Amino acid sequence: MLSYDELTSPERELWDAFPEGRRVDLRTGVPEDDRVSEGGQWGPGRTVRAVVIVALLLGANTAQPGAVACLRLAGARISGHLNLAGAQIAHALWLEDCWFAEGVDLSGASAQSIAITGSRVPGVEAGMIRIEGRLDLRHSHLESSSASPFHRRVTALSLINAQVSGAVNLNDAKITASEEWAVSAGGLVAEGGVYCQDGFVAHGEVRLMGAQLPGGLHMRGALLEHPGRRGVALALDNAVASTLDFSDGFTANGTVRLRGARISDNLTFEGAVLNGPPDGHGPSLVALLMQAVDFDFTLARPPSGTVDLRGAQVSYLHDSDHSWPDLVELDGFVYGSIKMDEAGERREAVGQRDSVAHRVAWIRRSPGYNPQPYEQLAIWYRKAGHDDDARRVLLAKQRHRRRTLHPAARVWGHLLDATVGYGYRPWLAGVWLLALTLLGTLSFGAHSPHPVKQGEGAPFRPLVYTLDLLIPIGGLGQRTAWYWSNDSLQWLAYLLIAFGWVLTTAIIAGATRTLQKN
Repeated sequence: MLSYDELTSPERELWDAFPEGRRVDLRTGVPEDDRVSEGGQWGPGRTVRAVVIVALLLGANTAQPGAVACLRLAGARISGHLNLAGAQIAHALWLEDCWFAEGVDLSGASAQSIAITGSRVPGVEAGMIRIEGRLDLRHSHLESSSASPFHRRVTALSLINAQVSGAVNLNDAKITASEEWAVSAGGLVAEGGVYCQDGFVAHGEVRLMGAQLPGGLHMRGALLEHPGRRGVALALDNAVASTLDFSDGFTANGTVRLRGARISDNLTFEGAVLNGPPDGHGPSLVALLMQAVDFDFTLARPPSGTVDLRGAQVSYLHDSDHSWPDLVELDGFVYGSIKMDEAGERREAVGQRDSVAHRVAWIRRSPGYNPQPYEQLAIWYRKAGHDDDARRVLLAKQRHRRRTLHPAARVWGHLLDATVGYGYRPWLAGVWLLALTLLGTLSFGAHSPHPVKQGEGAPFRPLVYTLDLLIPIGGLGQRTAWYWSNDSLQWLAYLLIAFGWVLTTAIIAGATRTLQKN
């Protein structure tokens, strides 16, 4: 138990100020002397032992009547380990511009608002903490040491399964991990949201897997860097949030992973830079099975790695010419509307010039052949009232599929494409029929055939004879009544019969496909 006589001068000042909630400011007012990075050199006049802070927060000096006790300390060098693990902290803690010799342990504690701002701290362990207020770490520099012999990793900031009624404020904070994890906050519940803006920097993975963020995650302009060559910069697997804001210069040097995340409102990467892992072999964005209402993917420049949207569902997609890398995984990706960003204006992508060609090229960035992206795009065009564009997309799907077939099937596919456009261009059959009819009529009309039976049958009609050759079903009485002594014309007749069968088969196959699709 501490006694008042054991306290140093700054500790007595803090002890006396605590019951009334007065701030104790040990700063000199000279910028050179107050640099927190040099806090290890501050002498006894600015040093407060961690055990004194712990004692006060646990009730060592009772509050004065009519006053609210609060620990408010600025510009101090805090020696020793600030250990409040499992404590019931009834008073607010406010530390500003302090230098900590050792880390802070708040794991399993229950507390009011906690603010450690502008300070240098060798790690904050706050797993399972319950805070009836906010957690404020603005402008602070948190860094982890190398892994201890008792843990696989030492995290600079741990908020695993923490519950914060207010916001978690990390604006302008710098968090550095000696190994992999800068922030480990799986299962975090932050009702007021998490704010990592205004110069926030994390060297190491930021893990918020399974986090519940009704107030959203705000990382405008943040910089995330993973120290490994193929690491994850941000992991939000299965997180639930109102909004995820990665805009205004947000930069990730590592993979951003949103696998299974559910965003009830806006997910934005407007003006962001997704560099992917430093070795260039990993994905820039992994959003398998992600769900969002509004997905803004108008990046500052194309991602360096793959974008994986397999199974994702969004109501509104916003993209631009800078949105997509060379490889995009789109199988199972469902969207309700697409808007393009052009010269700072958002316009409906449907109906624009070269819209279909642009979107088909987007789909073909996917590896291999998958029918779903084409069908999804066709559905979007149909809903927008552009049925012709939908048919063009489905025709492109069949042409892509044809590449995966064996040679014989590819030949048949080319035939279907040339004759009826796989059923999506039935007018081609009319063009072929007209061309062959004209060829036969002109060729046969310039010569005279021989009757099969002299004096019997209808007179020779070149047009009717040609149609009789081309139409394989039924008969018009001309084909069986006349023959040619000219070998060339006889072979032409055979070819027209063959073309008639091929054309009829293609028309039936194309019509069947069209009826099945519609």
